[in-house]
Order: sequence, then C-alpha cells, then structure tokens
Amino acid sequence: MVADEARADFRVCNGTQTLVGVAIGYRAKEGWVTEGWWQVPATTCATLIEGELQSRYYYLYAEDAARGGRWTGEVNMCVAENEFKITGVQDCFARGFQRMGFKEYDTGRQGSWMVQLSDTPGTQESQN
Repeated sequence: MVADEARADFRVCNGTQTLVGVAIGYRAKEGWVTEGWWQVPATTCATLIEGELQSRYYYLYAEDAARGGRWTGEVNMCVAENEFKITGVQDCFARGFQRMGFKEYDTGRQGSWMVQLSDTPGTQESQN
C-alpha cells in the first residue's frame, strides 16, 4: 500500500479513441511556464508533472490532431508548434508562439491530480 500513497503527480488520461496532444501551464519561480507537447494515445494516461504538486492551480490545453477537437479554457497562454517550454504568457505572437485558451484546474493543494479528457470537449468544460 505504501507505493500507492507515494504516487504524487499531475496526470492526463485520454478517454477518446484518438491521439491527443496536451500542454500544461503553471506558476514557477521564474514566472508562468507552459510546456508541451505530450502525445497521449487513445485510452492511455500521461504524467505531465512528476512528484508532489507545488502549485494549487494548473492550466491545461489539449487538441485532437486527427479530428481537430480542442479542450480549451479562458486563460490565454503561449504554445509552440513543436516541443516547447515557454516562460511568460505575454506577447505570444510577438515572440513567435501561438496563443491558446487554457482551462484552469484548482487542485485545492492536493499532492496529485488527474484530468480525464472525454470525446465531447464541450461537455467536460462545464462539469467542474
């Protein structure tokens, strides 16, 4: 049982039948940071942050490359075409990045958190 209790991380599970690309945003010592992309195959999970979560709020953006579905939110942050780690959420375009709306997750200071992406991006936005 000890192994289970030790597991602390931020995971995303893809409940769809297609590959989904995921990006995460969070507050770090150097300011706001966005990272991506995690390629999460159908019906699998990926760990985006390993270890005890340091922040209360995390921000997620995901897209289904095959069908064009998106899981978005109200918080604008920067993303790049390929693998990235970007500090700062201002002037995305001026810095050569794209800007996407990330969804905020309040982990309530729990040590770990899991987000389930379902086939209907629209519905899961309002389920909080």
